[in-house]
Amino acid sequence: MTSQIIGTLQKTELLRDLDHNVLELLAGKAVERHLKRGEHLFFAGEKAAGLFVIAEGSVRAFRSDIEGREQVIHVERAVATIAEVPVFDNGNYPSSAAAEETTRVYFIHKDDILSACREHPDLAISAAKLLAGRLRRCAELVESISLREVGQRVAKILLDEASSRGKRANGTVTFRQQLTHVQLAARIGTVREVVTRAITRLQNQGLIRLDGKNIILLDETALRAYAEG
Repeated sequence: MTSQIIGTLQKTELLRDLDHNVLELLAGKAVERHLKRGEHLFFAGEKAAGLFVIAEGSVRAFRSDIEGREQVIHVERAVATIAEVPVFDNGNYPSSAAAEETTRVYFIHKDDILSACREHPDLAISAAKLLAGRLRRCAELVESISLREVGQRVAKILLDEASSRGKRANGTVTFRQQLTHVQLAARIGTVREVVTRAITRLQNQGLIRLDGKNIILLDETALRAYAEG
């Protein structure tokens, strides 16, 4: 079991450069947890005890208002870490996190991570690079919500989905849409009805076509030009 956890830790951006003996130590202290889709891993404002390694599945980090509306900040898929920020600033969890699907994670206490940092400075460098990447994505999210129309934001997320999961054939890209309109809205800072109207406009413009749960990008170049404004 420990060797399996070590193999998982080695695949993460944060921990992959650690010596085997350090990975073995962390793996021995890791606590496994299983989540159903929609189950919360932690809530914003809770005291943070450590970070999580996503071994299987995916987790979304988000903030929500008193009415329950969500703004997704980022989504992490296996194999990746989540909740690194409070490990290094000793604060509370800055966002809530919930499983996007059936998910398996390993919890590692922040004291163990900080101890590894002190012994292996390369881990601190990896953490800085990881957090810098998160900061860039947050800046892009702020730019998108404040400066781009909803249709452009929808187009961008469809392009991202197609890039990661799409199949190309005859000049088109097809992928199975796994996100509901509510989930799409949470990722781009709007509401379901507006997302539905934006998707209808993209269809009417001949940029995409819906085939059941599949989305077909009919003109990827034009869709990208529209998304980029």
